[in-house]
Amino acid sequence: MSNKTALIIGASRGIGRAVALRLAQDGFDIAATCRSTVDALAEVSAEINELGRKCDTMAFDIGNRQASEQALQQYFAEDAPDIIVYNASIARDGLFAFMPGEDWDDVLHTNLDGFFNVVKPLIFNMLYKKSGRIIAMTSASGQVGQPGQINYSASKAGLIGAVKSLAKEVGKKGILVNAVSPGFIDTDMTAEIPKDKVMPLIPLKRIGSTADVAGLVSFLCGPDSSYIHGQVIAVNGGLVI
Repeated sequence: MSNKTALIIGASRGIGRAVALRLAQDGFDIAATCRSTVDALAEVSAEINELGRKCDTMAFDIGNRQASEQALQQYFAEDAPDIIVYNASIARDGLFAFMPGEDWDDVLHTNLDGFFNVVKPLIFNMLYKKSGRIIAMTSASGQVGQPGQINYSASKAGLIGAVKSLAKEVGKKGILVNAVSPGFIDTDMTAEIPKDKVMPLIPLKRIGSTADVAGLVSFLCGPDSSYIHGQVIAVNGGLVI
């Protein structure tokens, strides 16, 4: 993987951080992004440097199309990343009948519109190179739906549709597109969910780790996954079968 670059959207914590570190261990240089300031990426950047890999950092709001395009086209002015991992995600849970319009908009703008805002500015150079991997982080909620998460479930289900459609468009150019669908993973986003309520639903009887997800992403970025395309691969301990 020497001299190859992986763009990790949402790399400052949780799954994105784990993926960035795992791909750096695999030999990729990392372009890491977050929403606020690059200071949020300082720790993961330092760890990647300790692994002997380069880490460049960017901060922009992926829900803002102009800001996303400007930042990405500036960084990848004459090239394209070898890997794009679209990991950014927010949740604004609540019953649909009482859901404010801004909670719907915020979640859809980040989780679904952000995929367009990130991938679109880079896709022509990837097509020109005739190579690359695009991996979108969806969710078990996007596969089966969850009460109280209509906005989140809709955004993640839409992401699955986008992945499958894009895979049919760009596969002939050597670009592999897949989705990874985590279940209940131990992150800041799930910290307030009562684990005793979730555990009985998981056949493996344990909460997933960010390393579980990063391991699958590593496989999808490596040579052994060259015939896996347009798929949604779950990491959920059997939560959704």
